[in-house]
Amino acid sequence: MTPRISSRIAAIAESATLAVDAKAKALKAAGRPVIGFGAGEPDFPTPAYVVEAAAAATQVVANHRYTPTPGLPELRDAIVVKTKRDSNYLITADQVLVTNGGKQSVYQAFATIIDAGDEVLLPSPFWTTYPECIKLAGGKAVEIFADETQNYLVTVEQLEAARTPKTKALLFCSPSNPTGSVYSVEQVKAIGEWALKNNIWIISDEIYEHLLYDGATAPSLPVLVPGLADSCIIINGVAKTYAMTGWRVGWMIGPKDVIKAATNLQSHMTSNVSNVSQRAAIAALTGNLDAVHEMGVAFDRRRKLIVDLINEIPGFVCPTPQGAFYVYPSVKGVLGKTIRGKTPTTSAELATLILEEVEVAAVPGEAFGPSGYLRFSYATSDADIVEGIGRIKKLITEG
Repeated sequence: MTPRISSRIAAIAESATLAVDAKAKALKAAGRPVIGFGAGEPDFPTPAYVVEAAAAATQVVANHRYTPTPGLPELRDAIVVKTKRDSNYLITADQVLVTNGGKQSVYQAFATIIDAGDEVLLPSPFWTTYPECIKLAGGKAVEIFADETQNYLVTVEQLEAARTPKTKALLFCSPSNPTGSVYSVEQVKAIGEWALKNNIWIISDEIYEHLLYDGATAPSLPVLVPGLADSCIIINGVAKTYAMTGWRVGWMIGPKDVIKAATNLQSHMTSNVSNVSQRAAIAALTGNLDAVHEMGVAFDRRRKLIVDLINEIPGFVCPTPQGAFYVYPSVKGVLGKTIRGKTPTTSAELATLILEEVEVAAVPGEAFGPSGYLRFSYATSDADIVEGIGRIKKLITEG
């Protein structure tokens, strides 16, 4: 019998982070007091001036129509200015393609440069969507794991050990989702120089660039290693910085030939991004960063709170992240222990146990790489952090 679903699409795994968030929301809707740490989105509203710009844009008839596939000229120009302001990276508008969120940029980047059989080095833990995009593009993800003893940061030596004649690209993300880890300037430069020396493309996800703590920085690779400008694709967007996850505006920056090819792909796939959302993004990028800094202060406070509380749980070991809004504790010290009559041996089983027993939702490490870890997003209230982590501590302590 001929399969109803293509093998290409059937092989794609569901987004584990969205699945956990959906389950938590469904339980909440059913009246259960679930606390969700699964969602990778700020819990703040989009800044008022951005919303007002969008409302005004709905009244302009031109925004009801198709516009250029690569993005409104005004938005592409704003991205050029923003990239210089935030990264000191000089680009031109024809190096920018506006996409329906950063996720579309990730897929299009791989689809544009990867051929069947090409290998992509994928530092692990990784965002759950990366390997699926590589697979869709016909490539093979080569996972390189760095555990908590390395603060989840891969080394040049690990990358070199994984490199083969088929290696085409490296996915780089700092600050990281899911771990919140941030590479130092020295580490970024070393990785960039290694990639340039070995003629390896870098797809660099900079979506969390403004969410940094303790003096950490997130320099853009082509700035530290200028030679990478012709073999580096940068992914970014307004989602995390401006609390605009639902507006679906991202972009990719890269060599002109790559952007032209990706634009051709997008012209047949989704055409232009919603014009109202693009107008909102223009307002966000051209406005000041006051609201961003206010969110950063809150995230920093929550970061310290959740790390302290998690490290009080027996068997949990939580490094302190320097970026994003996630913590990624090892829970290997809990696995194999009997808790309320159940003995979880994987982090997936532990996450299910925690949700069923104390109604707290976290994403298991299997979504991002090896088992033995849980991801908690602290893009939620201080009260929920205290209550949610407190429930887990009581569960683990009392058994």
